[in-house]
Amino acid sequence: MNKSIRSRALMGAALALAVSTVLTACGEGDSSSADAKADGTTSAPAAAVKNPLVATFDGGLYILDGESLKLAKAIELPGFNRVNPAGDEDHVIVSTDSGFRVLNATGQTLTDIEYKGVKPGHVVRHAGNTVLFTDGTGEVNVFDPADLGRGKKPEGRTYTSAEAHHGVAIELANGELLSTLGTEEKRTGALVLDENNKEIARNENCPGVHGEAAAKTEAVAVGCEDGILIYKDGKFTKIDAPDDYGRIGNQAGSDTSPILLGDYKTDPEAELERPTRVSLIDTEKKKLRLVDLGTSYSFRSLARGPHGEALVLGTDGAIHVIDQNTGKIEKKIPAVGEWQEPLDWQQARPTLFVRDHTAYVSDPGKKALHAIDLDTGKKTTSVTLPDSINELSGVVAGH
Repeated sequence: MNKSIRSRALMGAALALAVSTVLTACGEGDSSSADAKADGTTSAPAAAVKNPLVATFDGGLYILDGESLKLAKAIELPGFNRVNPAGDEDHVIVSTDSGFRVLNATGQTLTDIEYKGVKPGHVVRHAGNTVLFTDGTGEVNVFDPADLGRGKKPEGRTYTSAEAHHGVAIELANGELLSTLGTEEKRTGALVLDENNKEIARNENCPGVHGEAAAKTEAVAVGCEDGILIYKDGKFTKIDAPDDYGRIGNQAGSDTSPILLGDYKTDPEAELERPTRVSLIDTEKKKLRLVDLGTSYSFRSLARGPHGEALVLGTDGAIHVIDQNTGKIEKKIPAVGEWQEPLDWQQARPTLFVRDHTAYVSDPGKKALHAIDLDTGKKTTSVTLPDSINELSGVVAGH
């Protein structure tokens, strides 16, 4: 048996053991407890995972050590699952078929904390709070992620949209809550509520509103099909796209920069548009700049670096590092091989997740995951996993 086959065999055995352990824990918890009491022993808690990453695969979740990329545990969880940082050092929010669930990634445990509701959507971290938007009900839940460590569902603010829609919400430092407006058929803009949920501002000049990001000085943006809508200092400002249809549906912000990174699409009739341009939105000057990458990308390709630099994982396999002030592509960091975005948005494709000075990039075709030092551009660690991973995230404290 050659080394690569032997490695895969050992990893497969480890995965089988991990999944078996999870299933035993879920199905035989009471008897295990009784056995422990009978022989005078107690079950030892799982060893803490350092700076954990969480990835989805077909049928479950992987929890990995953030430095070594070692697979710590596999948790069985059927359905199409999505993962986002919860906002503290231990937890990740998992969007499941039944609602948002809280995963203690450090402790390798899927907790009982759940926000039930069909079509759980965006998870937003800002100003010390985490906000969940449930598309199927229009319900917004706001909580302090520090409270998750108590093991109980945090008490927090709630708000329900006038009509259910695919939306997003964010709470500002002063207690104002920005939430999108729309129905299942049409999305039109956003409103802002004060800390008592009284409406204080509204703008319905943002067709197809989607996504959000916050920039330096707490300028908050939501994307439109003809530009982007900015909320700052109590008022909305619309920045028009240079094209009649110029959709900015996904954005990435940085606390160190007033400039946001967004995607940019111009074909409303496309089954799947594979754009080659991204947008840089200056929230102070209220200007929009387009940058041509020379390669396409997907909605899982956008991120920000530790110095505010704009990062885009292209289908050429490289991370394009863009100076957010000039729009100049400063360098290209090789990450994976060439790839093409699949037609189905739920299908796996290379995904970029950035934490501090490290970029994590998945390579589903090779069942691989890479850690890349953004300062040096060098791969520091790579691992091959038992199954291809789809979504990729990890614990991130704060915004």
